[in-house]
Amino acid sequence: VCVVSLVGFVMLCISYQPDEKTCAQFTVKLLYFLLSALALVACVLAVAFAAHHYLQLTKFTCDTIRESCQCKLDPADPLGRTFVYQDAADCGSLTSMLSLYLLLQMALNLVAALVCLLMCFVVWKHRYQVFYVGVRFQPLTAAQGAGQQV
Repeated sequence: VCVVSLVGFVMLCISYQPDEKTCAQFTVKLLYFLLSALALVACVLAVAFAAHHYLQLTKFTCDTIRESCQCKLDPADPLGRTFVYQDAADCGSLTSMLSLYLLLQMALNLVAALVCLLMCFVVWKHRYQVFYVGVRFQPLTAAQGAGQQV
């Protein structure tokens, strides 16, 4: 996402030519679109990863053993996977802090995914459907003068 934003700033520095007549402009736009799509996929995967761990965390059963917090998915299963958190005296605050962290991570990655999707949409629309972003600074004198003739 940071690389996409840097490429976006480079794209802003290149002077705009209509119909992409410069090779640099076309290359930067293509790179920006591909990196935005890649960042979109990465952000969606990060949301899915955090959501999976959050769901696992809600099913944990945790016990404090010798200044460490040991959590299991199924306490009755002797071969079940055990997660050990060292130097954690209070398991309740640890699991609440981890769940808050995972929820925050899901929200931020979702916002980043939506921004990347918006950037892909804007570049696609601008390239294939003549979609203008921003304000055009052309005076309307010719259009106004033609309309006043009677």
